[in-house]
Amino acid sequence: MEFFGSQDLLVMFMPIVVYWVYSGMYELLGSMDKYRLHSRREEETKNLASKKEVVKGVLFQQAIQATISFIFLKISGNSNEATTSLDASFMVVARQFFIAMLVMDTWQYFVHRYMHFNKFLYRKVHSWHHRIVAPYAFAAQYNHPIDGVLVETLGGAAAFFLSGMSPQTSIFFFSFATIKGIDDHCGLMIPWNPLHILFTNNAGYHDTHHQLGGAKYNFSQPFFVMWDKILGSYAPYTIEKRMDGGYEARIRKEI
Repeated sequence: MEFFGSQDLLVMFMPIVVYWVYSGMYELLGSMDKYRLHSRREEETKNLASKKEVVKGVLFQQAIQATISFIFLKISGNSNEATTSLDASFMVVARQFFIAMLVMDTWQYFVHRYMHFNKFLYRKVHSWHHRIVAPYAFAAQYNHPIDGVLVETLGGAAAFFLSGMSPQTSIFFFSFATIKGIDDHCGLMIPWNPLHILFTNNAGYHDTHHQLGGAKYNFSQPFFVMWDKILGSYAPYTIEKRMDGGYEARIRKEI
C-alpha cells in the first residue's frame, strides 16, 4: 500500500469532516428553542469557554488525533485488513461494530471515571471538558489534549484492534462514533431523533453529567449505560418541560 494513500486519508480525516458537518447541522437545529435543554442565555452565561476557544481546542485535538491514527495504521501494517473488508458479510461487520462499541465504552468509562476521582487529573486535565456546563454540538470534542488522547484516541485504537475490523470498516465505525458523541452533547431532545430511540445514553443522559451536581454520575459514553448501572454510578433522571420553553434534564437520585 502507498505510504500515504487514499484509505489512510479517509481513516484520518473522514471522522473530522463528519464532525463539523453533523455539528453544523445541529447548530442550525439549535434555533428550535422548544427542544433545547438549555436556553441561549444559559449557553452564554454558564459556559466558561468561549465558542472561539472551543473551535480552536477541537481543531487542535483533531490534528493530534489524525496524526496518531496515521501512526497506528503504519505500525499495524493494516493487519486487520485480512480479517474483513467492505464486502464482508453483514453479520461479520455487525459483530465487529458491537465488539468495538463494547470496548470503547469500557475504556472510556473507566478512564473517564478515574479522571473525575483523581483530583489532580480533574483539575489540570478533565476540567477543560466541564467548562461546558450547557453542552452544544461542536463542543463535543472540546478536551484538554491529554484527555483527548487518553479517553478518545486510545479508546478508539483499542476498539479497532480488538474488534478485528479493517481500516475500511473503521471509517464507518469511527464516523458513527463521532456522530454519537456529537448527539450526546447537542443539547437538544428532539423526539424523532433515532439515536435517542435506540440508545438510553443520549443527550439528556449526558447532560446530567455536565450539570454541577452530576459530575460523579453517568460517566458512560458514548453508547451504553451498563457500567454506570453495574458499578453504582447511574443516576436516574427525568426530562421535564421548562416554563420558559424547552426541556430540562433533572437527576432524580439524591446526590
